[in-house]
Amino acid sequence: MAGAGDPRALGQLLRSRRERLAPADVGLPAGGRRRTPGLRREEVALLANLSVTYYTFLEQGHPVQPSAPVLDALAAALRMSPAERRYLAVLAYGPGGAPGPGGWAPDGAPSPGGQPPERVDPGVADLVQRLEPFPTLVKGRRWDVLAANPAARELFTDWEARPAGERNLVRWMFTTARAREVYLEWEPEARAMLGRFRLAAARHPDDPGFAELIAALRRDSDQVRHWWPRHDVQAVGSGTKKLRHPRLGPVEYSHVVLQVADDPEQTLITYSPAASLLPALPARRRGRTGAVHQAGAPNTPRYCGRGRCGLPFLPELWCSLSTSVACLAISASSACSLRTSRAPQMGELNR
Repeated sequence: MAGAGDPRALGQLLRSRRERLAPADVGLPAGGRRRTPGLRREEVALLANLSVTYYTFLEQGHPVQPSAPVLDALAAALRMSPAERRYLAVLAYGPGGAPGPGGWAPDGAPSPGGQPPERVDPGVADLVQRLEPFPTLVKGRRWDVLAANPAARELFTDWEARPAGERNLVRWMFTTARAREVYLEWEPEARAMLGRFRLAAARHPDDPGFAELIAALRRDSDQVRHWWPRHDVQAVGSGTKKLRHPRLGPVEYSHVVLQVADDPEQTLITYSPAASLLPALPARRRGRTGAVHQAGAPNTPRYCGRGRCGLPFLPELWCSLSTSVACLAISASSACSLRTSRAPQMGELNR
């Protein structure tokens, strides 16, 4: 019996991935002339050890629910990435459904229609401001910008000045000239953002807010209209971006993505420029303790020793933005969990 997935979208994903592969990509002979690009259905069925009829049913969107081993075999046959595997599981089982193959499963649960507007916890909003002068913002489940410090508003756009319905990262990326000015590599960045947003949207198939946003994006953006049917997905993660700062010009930023523990649908994104540019940044704003952090301050941070991880408790949280972060969860209840690949290298919190 079919579950809570989306058989039609599942079939579209399978077909799009099949058409992208050449026989040589999977170790098969090219054979004779092919009328259509990619592998034949018979070849995918052979690679996944399935009957051609069953695979055809899946690709045609029939309401059949494949088992976890079948999904695992299909993902391997079609050379799917980890993000595509998660997306495949969501389409097969629905958000929060049966476990996916290989131990991966869709994240979260279906969101009911007509959800109330999202709110940022005051502790998280305070942290965003404390990370000034580093551009920092919080985005919600639909990629709406829920909080941003002055540095983020200067770098990207003044989110607070935009109409309530226009404070969305994806919509800003695809429908404003400003986004193309800020992102020096706009097309690959836009493709990647759309892939991450698609993975988020798949977890909320019954949320009218997502449906409305997707419809508006496809209406207003030629790129979204062209790229959305391809079912490209990409995992959210930290990395580097080349952005144009209005005062500093082109800058390569390292960015770290942090998940809010009390609301996993919300993520905090913070950007750090190269160390050579730190003197050009304004001094950090005065916090509750009355201390001021200056850009380019001594490199040895002081720890309060009260946290389980050795970092100060919120709201006295200091986080090195140049570290390689493997896992960080921020809780508004003033606790943090952090693993880094090396010791902090920048800045000091003066108490």
